[in-house]
Amino acid sequence: MKFNRAGLPGWTYHNEELFELEASNIFKKNWQLVCHQSDLPNKGDYVTYDILGERAILLRGVDHKVRAFHNLCRHRGSRLVVGDKGNCGKMITCPFHAWSYSLNGELRGPAKPQSFPPLNRNEWGLKPIELDEFMGFYFVKFKSSNYPKASEILKRHKETFDQYQTKKLMSAGEISLSNCLSINWKTVRDVDNEGYHVAQAHPGLHDLYGENYWDEEYNFWSTVSVGKINSKPSKLWTVRNYRSILEKLEKPWCDLPKQWYYIGIFPNAVFGFYPDSVIFYQEVPVKCNETLIRSAVYKRPKESRHLKILRYLSGRIDNSAVEEDNQLSEWLNEAPKSSGYEGSFLSDLEKGVRDYHDALREMLPVIDLDEPPISGKMSQVNAKLLAREN
Repeated sequence: MKFNRAGLPGWTYHNEELFELEASNIFKKNWQLVCHQSDLPNKGDYVTYDILGERAILLRGVDHKVRAFHNLCRHRGSRLVVGDKGNCGKMITCPFHAWSYSLNGELRGPAKPQSFPPLNRNEWGLKPIELDEFMGFYFVKFKSSNYPKASEILKRHKETFDQYQTKKLMSAGEISLSNCLSINWKTVRDVDNEGYHVAQAHPGLHDLYGENYWDEEYNFWSTVSVGKINSKPSKLWTVRNYRSILEKLEKPWCDLPKQWYYIGIFPNAVFGFYPDSVIFYQEVPVKCNETLIRSAVYKRPKESRHLKILRYLSGRIDNSAVEEDNQLSEWLNEAPKSSGYEGSFLSDLEKGVRDYHDALREMLPVIDLDEPPISGKMSQVNAKLLAREN
């Protein structure tokens, strides 16, 4: 197949109607990574996840099973729990009118029940959300679709998850949310989906990898990128010390490949497998040109002093790379507004960007049009194009 070097039309990064279509057809119909099982170690523990008007809560029940519900009270729709994660005790009580629910989602009862007709506890329980789990990580899906489960997508990567013993990982802290970035979510993917820019834009990563970085082709909703840690003299103290301590790691971690290994899962999540830890990060769109970056770090269950120092250093290197990528995303986001902008011209080393754009085109063929449809017709035109392709 001929390599389409053009990228997406500039209008697709700043069109409000298209953003609404992306919210409905991409983010709500595809699996969203929420957390790891270690974020919910005890009965009553919860983790929340908000995206594009949807509010999810993952809750550890008295039977130790994790369930997913909409984070809204059946009475008036109030948010039931707040914060990224916490513990609600033996039941959830709505902060608005004190309706209460058991940890399996069943309605325990409203406050002042005599003011209501009889309520069936199951029918008036919390509304469930589709939940999937893979090797200790939990995913939710808000709207029904025939897209494959996250566990099916990640099945081909099971050996990597096994190698890094992801089921035994422990949370290293809070699930963090960045400040809101004034960018379209696709510019985050456009930067992150290729390693062509690493040598120029990421001094720390380039010092760590050298030229030993490559991206594999998009395959069944997921991607792989690999940075082999090189042994050349380092200019940066973080990289220099990271390499030095890496050589002192104890078994079994000293047997892991000396590399940073990334697995991306459509549409917006990336796992990072490091000798010292496993991380994830994802872009969470808020508005057409507002995006949050959500991330978490997971450590080994018995973290040695060397592992702890390595995790600190990898975090320093990563944080610098994130700041650099955010700046690149801002510049990419500005570009289509310029009268001089004529689109992208992709390198052979940027096939990850092309592959991701092709995946978007399959779901939203309207984005391949040179100009946006007339106002109010975005969804209709996209539906016609989909019907034509099928």
